[in-house]
Amino acid sequence: MKDSTFITRVVLKNYKSIAACDVRLGSLTFLVGRNGSGKSNFLDALRFVADALNSSLGHAIRDRGGINDVCRRSRGHPNHFSIRLEFVVLPEGFTGHYAFQIRKRPPGGYEVQTEECSVQNKSCLTSEAYFRVESGTVTDTSVEVAPAVAPDRLYLVNASGLPEFRSVYDAFSRMGFYNFNLDKIRGFKDLDPADILMEDGSNLTSILAQLTQLSPAVKTDIEEYLALVVPDIREVDVKAFGSKQILAFRQKVGEDRYPGRFLTNNMSDGTLRALGILVALFQGGNEQQRRVSLVGIEEPEIALHPAAAGVLLDALRDAAHRTQVIVTTHSPDLLEDKHIDVESILAVETDDGNTVIAPVDEVGRSVLHDRLFTVGELLRVDQLRPDPNQTPLANREKTKQLDLFDSNKKEY
Repeated sequence: MKDSTFITRVVLKNYKSIAACDVRLGSLTFLVGRNGSGKSNFLDALRFVADALNSSLGHAIRDRGGINDVCRRSRGHPNHFSIRLEFVVLPEGFTGHYAFQIRKRPPGGYEVQTEECSVQNKSCLTSEAYFRVESGTVTDTSVEVAPAVAPDRLYLVNASGLPEFRSVYDAFSRMGFYNFNLDKIRGFKDLDPADILMEDGSNLTSILAQLTQLSPAVKTDIEEYLALVVPDIREVDVKAFGSKQILAFRQKVGEDRYPGRFLTNNMSDGTLRALGILVALFQGGNEQQRRVSLVGIEEPEIALHPAAAGVLLDALRDAAHRTQVIVTTHSPDLLEDKHIDVESILAVETDDGNTVIAPVDEVGRSVLHDRLFTVGELLRVDQLRPDPNQTPLANREKTKQLDLFDSNKKEY
């Protein structure tokens, strides 16, 4: 089965609590650390890219409280933040990178100081497509006629009209990030034509209806996983009442021969959250219908019984064969399996207000490799630490010289 990894490397500088970060990702990645360590800020940096492309850069910044809340606050008073993402776009196999740096402009304004994208399909030996924008001017590009530039907007939005960059734009704009609001899942819902689950889960009913029609086998998989989490659940259907829709659960009650039907208002928080997680993970349907390039979920274990942790881990692994999955967690129960690949773990901790993100340190890797402890056991005794030799914060010069942009671009 093909590797589902979309984003292979993430480099961040001055994003919220993250002074500097340079990590590799696989098809399934766990960000593990205490509450308040900054796990969510890492995931939010990726969501920032999707928000800025789907709506606008201004909306993405305002939604986070303004440029001063996005750009890291520290004694050095940084005036910019930067994001670089290296990627593989499937199934085409395009590889490349996308990076931008946003600079503060007083009072409370901002501009795109630098933005660049490079994409190439090496298997087909196609020429590289690229652009570089600096302060509102295209300074280098492979296309003959470059779209217009706006200094307060990401150029990739305009460049998406060109076939060379369309697949890159689609992949980054079709990432899904989830922190469910169960009150917005309950009750009757209007039909939503969107084919991506919203962050709060408010259009879950419509997404499940689409899966029922287009990918019934995947919908069955979701029901089977849900039945393992909530043993009395038999199936989940979408029922129409006029112009509205609602989720209806078939659930066995006592000695009744036939399962009863219960609507969302009568279902527990744990059941609805489990369903939301499963739909988020499998919403792309089968592999040929893969529509979501990456799924990020905040603490999926919340409201679930510890005994369901193994089922949840199986679902995460299953989904990661189709879509890249990133999970934040501080649950030892979710990470008890001795077969969890240490390469899938990024340890997160805070150091004097700065978030440090890196692979597990050498001691932790050694005991995990020898299966002397599980990741969950190390987490319980607070011995799951980021490797200080693999974080830019260990070297101030390396922090300053993070590989964010291809400054020495060769001539074509």
